[in-house]
Amino acid sequence: MSTSIAHLKQTALVNSLRSCQLFTGVPTEDLQNIAAITVAKSLDKGAYLFREGDPSHGFYIVQAGAVNVHRVNAAGKEQVIHVFRTGESFAEASLATERGYPADSRAVEPSQVLLVQKSGFIALLKRQPELALRMLASMSSHLRVLVGQIEDLTMKDVETRLANWLVKRCGNPDSEKPVHIELTITKRVLAAELGTVSETFSRTLAKFREQQLVTAKGRTLTVVSPARLTALLRRNLGG
Repeated sequence: MSTSIAHLKQTALVNSLRSCQLFTGVPTEDLQNIAAITVAKSLDKGAYLFREGDPSHGFYIVQAGAVNVHRVNAAGKEQVIHVFRTGESFAEASLATERGYPADSRAVEPSQVLLVQKSGFIALLKRQPELALRMLASMSSHLRVLVGQIEDLTMKDVETRLANWLVKRCGNPDSEKPVHIELTITKRVLAAELGTVSETFSRTLAKFREQQLVTAKGRTLTVVSPARLTALLRRNLGG
């Protein structure tokens, strides 16, 4: 019975690795080798996975839930770099340095993550260098996200940042048809991603509702007219 349970756990672990973009197309045998050096970890909401400067034990894959990576500035203000969700990997860059993790990471909801252990994975990379190319592609993708977020945060005010965030999720920004956006994170976490606090975010959202640009019901935000919101964004950006 115990052997059967162990086999089921191994199969579930391999399937979770297969669903990660980092390992798309990797043969089952290789996934099994990676699974052998992978450890599952459960996190309560608000629990820290690691803190800036902690020694790197490897990189992580979100199996369920959501985990943010953030830094705290000199004024004590937390800036969310990115929120990682099911199937996404993060902290791969820590494999290449002895300086430890470059930021903090915390669960924003009850989560399960997979730790791909550093020493075992580096040994695997030496045997299968094609995996290193996948790691570079993944880190390049994370860098593009970070650069995009830096560009967003340079926008002059929260209204412009929120409008930009919403327009990016509308598909066709010039459409007049309403678009429904399901929030997978709390408004507090979204506010942090936008470089602001919950109160300012709520006031900005209320302003959009008064202008009949956006409606909100529970975790669903509806952009009434992407074209009108895009026009506001362009005006704010001086376009």
